[in-house]
Amino acid sequence: MALEQRLNLKLSQRLVMTQSLQQAIRLLQMSRLELQDEIQNELLENPVLEENEYDNDPPGERESAGEEEPAHDPFEKIDIDAYFQDYLGDYQPNYQPGTYDFSDQPPFENLVTKPESLHDHLERQLGLAPLSPAGYEIGIAIIGNINEDGYLSCSLEDICTLTEASLEEVTAVWQMIREFDPRGVAARNLRECLEIQIAFSEWCGSDVETMLLDHFDLIAKQKYRELMAVLNIDKDQLKDYLKVIQTFEPKPGRAFAPMPPQYVQPDVYIVKVDGEYVIQLNDEGMPRLQVSHGYQRMMEQLKGQDKEGANYIKEKFKNAMWLIKSLDQRNRTIYKVAESLVRHQRDFFEHGLEHMRPLVLREIAEDIGMHESTVSRVVNNKFVHTPRGVFELKFFFRSGITSSMGEDVSSLAVKEKIRKLAAEESPSHPYSDAALVKILTREGIHIARRTVAKYREELGIPSSSKRKRKL
Repeated sequence: MALEQRLNLKLSQRLVMTQSLQQAIRLLQMSRLELQDEIQNELLENPVLEENEYDNDPPGERESAGEEEPAHDPFEKIDIDAYFQDYLGDYQPNYQPGTYDFSDQPPFENLVTKPESLHDHLERQLGLAPLSPAGYEIGIAIIGNINEDGYLSCSLEDICTLTEASLEEVTAVWQMIREFDPRGVAARNLRECLEIQIAFSEWCGSDVETMLLDHFDLIAKQKYRELMAVLNIDKDQLKDYLKVIQTFEPKPGRAFAPMPPQYVQPDVYIVKVDGEYVIQLNDEGMPRLQVSHGYQRMMEQLKGQDKEGANYIKEKFKNAMWLIKSLDQRNRTIYKVAESLVRHQRDFFEHGLEHMRPLVLREIAEDIGMHESTVSRVVNNKFVHTPRGVFELKFFFRSGITSSMGEDVSSLAVKEKIRKLAAEESPSHPYSDAALVKILTREGIHIARRTVAKYREELGIPSSSKRKRKL
């Protein structure tokens, strides 16, 4: 077989991901905070790019005004004697009672540090306890293995292995930590948690403590008839005892593990004006960019003198113009997607969650004439403010369930129906998953029982056996 070289011509089309195109795609999928950081970095790196601080004045008027403005002495309007009066002679301030303005002080919330965590709270108490250095190390090991709910997440034997201490030493320190604030911390189970709380309460030594310690399994399994027979009490008395137990904290660490507030700045506002929904892009805090006129004149001057410098400025001009164009295209795309969402989910804006219709990215892409991947990038990490609250754009895209009414129903609308049915049910006869299926079927929604069970678990609703009140 002979080897030979050939030269063939072939025409083909393919998408080349240039650096500018990659930047446009990257800007499109950025969140609002990420975009602000990106713009600030570009302002620092690109000297040609600058922030437009004169939105209301034409560029020509600003430039002429800047050129004609006479130069002023920066020290002309400063009163030198008043400025240095604190240092000249024996200056005594003329203070008058009641003239102090507290509004000049920084807000109080700016002076507050971060809240104390559960581990910090326990370690501070541990430092005040009369312990040897070895005992303190055991206490630190125990506190380090307490989860955010306040429970010990490992066994005492594991602490022994970790600290090379005996079980008696570890148990003694553990029992001391259990009496720290909050009560019940470092417990290994719910019974131990409630046991220490009731021991330090006014119910110590009462029938409530006896019922909790000796018949905890009957309470957990809700075997109230057996409980009344064992304790020889009636139904009303048992209710009073259970109300006392419900006042204790099953998760003692909950007060020290608050969820940090999540502040959201919406990218789009949807406002109802005269019966129609108006879309407004949120540009608050976003710098308005423009190219520097000074560098533009400089590039003209350097064309015949410094070719390398002129090329550098020209390249920076191209980058600045492409960034401004990409930001404008980003805003236009977000606006189109929001406009299409209003058309597709108008019933939701008018009537609420139960009227949310199923929607996929492909429908929005076909409506605005863009690719599905572009819509996916737009809805990523973007938020919209509506008359019904602030939602992530992904919130409006839901799968559908077959309905006998001729139109599919959004899964979110089905979840809302299940939530309302569970809220309105009889406490003594809650709806089972099969009963929920029958009710939804009567309303024209064809759904499987396992789907109802999945939606119920996602809503955090327990099963019917756990929702049933047996007393």
